[in-house]
Amino acid sequence: MSRRNCWICKMCRDKSKRLPSNITLEEVLQWGQSFEKLMATKYGPVVYAAYLKMEHSDENIKFWMACETYKKIASQRSRISRAKKLYKIYIQPQSPREININSSTRETIIRNIQEPTQTCFEEAQRIVYMHMERDSYPRFLKSETYQKLLKTIQPNNS
Repeated sequence: MSRRNCWICKMCRDKSKRLPSNITLEEVLQWGQSFEKLMATKYGPVVYAAYLKMEHSDENIKFWMACETYKKIASQRSRISRAKKLYKIYIQPQSPREININSSTRETIIRNIQEPTQTCFEEAQRIVYMHMERDSYPRFLKSETYQKLLKTIQPNNS
């Protein structure tokens, strides 16, 4: 999602821009209650990912979302291919979007990558989720992105 195509970015730059009509005040308010609620809503992960992209720190949410998709892969052949791709992009040391995980988790993934299961990235995904919840989520709630979204949506749905 490029910054010029992102509806969240446009909304923050231009006050006359409107939100998608199906995003509700209730949903946006839920995001402030907990990280779990943010991630469980329809637009929460999308808005959070856009915020992280603007902060140049979106590798964690991209990895988390990729893991959610990976878990749904039924075909062993497709799973092997996707697992190797996830490893190259996020796990391999010095990879383009390397995530911050401990060495034992990284080593376990390396051992399991030849015959990956649907859960082989689960521990790394849990660690990344925890990093987002403790680090970037509190910043997101204080961010101009979230605050403008709250102000923009309140008059529309009151």
